Amino acid sequence: MFQGASALTLDAKGRMSIPSRYRDALQIQAEGRVTLTKSPDGCLLLFPRPEWERFREKVAQLPMNAMWWRRIFLGNAMDLDLDTAGRVLVSPELRSAAALEKDVTLLGMGAHFELWDTQMYQAKEAEAMAEGMPEALKNFTF
Repeated sequence: MFQGASALTLDAKGRMSIPSRYRDALQIQAEGRVTLTKSPDGCLLLFPRPEWERFREKVAQLPMNAMWWRRIFLGNAMDLDLDTAGRVLVSPELRSAAALEKDVTLLGMGAHFELWDTQMYQAKEAEAMAEGMPEALKNFTF
């Protein structure tokens, strides 16, 4: 399970170093193979390959009235391998889709990661905090 936030920087070629605390797990779980795709939330989703394959199967089974979501998730997916320095190359198309330029935030979300433009993530987090807890969390105990 991946958790936590990492402040990262994309280099001039669009490469991102995967934090060392996740590299070993990605090597063991996925042999360094990951898949990156668009998210409807304005970020990118980064999956270890076995998790991607499970997600892909679910998406492929969506009904015809969800065809655009199949296109968004599957049509934009890119299979990547961590290089010897533990980096992945984020394609120009996916960088553009999530407005990623230099400063990015990688969030561990359990079985996968989200990759955000740092300023966009901070703005959306502040907006969510200002709205208060959703009804689903009103009876949640810490």
